[in-house]
Amino acid sequence: MRFLNMIKNLHYLLVAVVAFVAMAMSSCIDDEISTSSSDLLTFSTDTVKFDTVITRQGTPTKQFLVYNKGKKMLNISSIKVAGESNGHFFLNVDGVKGEEIHDIEVRGEDSIFVFVESRLDPTNQDEPEYLEDNIEFVTNGVTQKVAITAWGQDVIILNDTTLSKPTHLTDNKPYVVYGTLTVDSLIDVTIDPGATLLFHDKASLFVKGKLIANGTEDKPITLRGDRLDHVVGEIGYDIMSGQWDGVYFNYGSYDNEMSYVLMRGNTYGLQVYSSDMSRQSLHLLNCVLHNCTYLTLLGENAWIDAEGTEFSDAGIYVANFFGGKLQFVNCTFANYYLFSVIEGPILNLLTKFEDGTEALFDAHFDNCIFYGNTSELNVDALDGMNVLMRNCLFKSKGEDDDCFINCVWLADPKFYTEREDYIFDYRLHDGSDAIARGDRSMCPATARYDRYGVDRFAGEGHDIGAYVWVPEPIID
Repeated sequence: MRFLNMIKNLHYLLVAVVAFVAMAMSSCIDDEISTSSSDLLTFSTDTVKFDTVITRQGTPTKQFLVYNKGKKMLNISSIKVAGESNGHFFLNVDGVKGEEIHDIEVRGEDSIFVFVESRLDPTNQDEPEYLEDNIEFVTNGVTQKVAITAWGQDVIILNDTTLSKPTHLTDNKPYVVYGTLTVDSLIDVTIDPGATLLFHDKASLFVKGKLIANGTEDKPITLRGDRLDHVVGEIGYDIMSGQWDGVYFNYGSYDNEMSYVLMRGNTYGLQVYSSDMSRQSLHLLNCVLHNCTYLTLLGENAWIDAEGTEFSDAGIYVANFFGGKLQFVNCTFANYYLFSVIEGPILNLLTKFEDGTEALFDAHFDNCIFYGNTSELNVDALDGMNVLMRNCLFKSKGEDDDCFINCVWLADPKFYTEREDYIFDYRLHDGSDAIARGDRSMCPATARYDRYGVDRFAGEGHDIGAYVWVPEPIID
């Protein structure tokens, strides 16, 4: 009984304390509404900045805070978008949505969130259009403004589209791909230099015929996701993997070409399937296949040639081959994948298909870099696989044999990559072990210049990897 009385007394004490705190707090809050024109709002930003906005599509929501730093309550009689551009910006304040909202109260020394979305009309022009508007807050007869800025970009929509006749995809406007963009059998499709294809969630490019995607140093071709905004702060969605599905070259698709193509941010990378290893499926020159959830490149029984190409950052393999005729010269295979633990080696060579039949190789990797936060190869030796690696750089300790010839072991290419700062740049710092360690005779004249236009043949030595070393400037 004595214990129960103690519990009761403690309960009464707690109730009294809570009541006292509530009274004290209420006495500190002034519910009187100020009518003074000198009592104004302050804002967490002076400008709401949208990134490039695809016209006719809604945008992610932006937000900012509105503060009442005075003691008395303020009544915001009107919050509205001024309508000074041809864009449509929509507000959400305290659960109320619209282009104009009335009578929002903000208690003294308190704040509210304002959420902003946008949907822009077509601009009827190829180049992005800069749009400016204002959100106007009227409090006690005084108007205050927060600016809104955005770039509106018209696009061409391709929604589950099959290209069944020869087609040019130009650089006039970006294309936004929904579902699957299919190049039909026996059809040639050309992607012009400077063209941009933006892929929506789970969208893909499926090639049955032939694809010619030849960009240039000044006008590369871009294949990426359609999220053009930022994840947080200044970190763009461009850094995220898994934004779209990938690119597939089907059985029966031959003589495909890709040069100066920047492809990134997808799930399954670029996949090449072939039923005839005597015909070239794909040639890559000075491309970048970067940041994929599973792998950047898969080949099955395919003839693939690549020069000066970067294959970088994947959750399982950077490159995975079930047999094939492969010739990779001055390529960089690197893995500093950001979004999960890397599950496999950089290069995965499989000698059997999933049905148990033998996968045959005729493969050369010359002047290539294999480096990153995982093992380089899935095998200890390549004996009997008809795979040669000549003048290649490895992070691991090893030694030359009949399959590894003049290789650079236990080496560091000294990439510019700074993973913790979200910098993934696979060019070479001064002091790189890849400098002048390659064999120039293995590099074809068509790959003389790297993706940045630097001449591989200019110096006395020949650098290993996709990029030619450029000496860093001396700073006094």
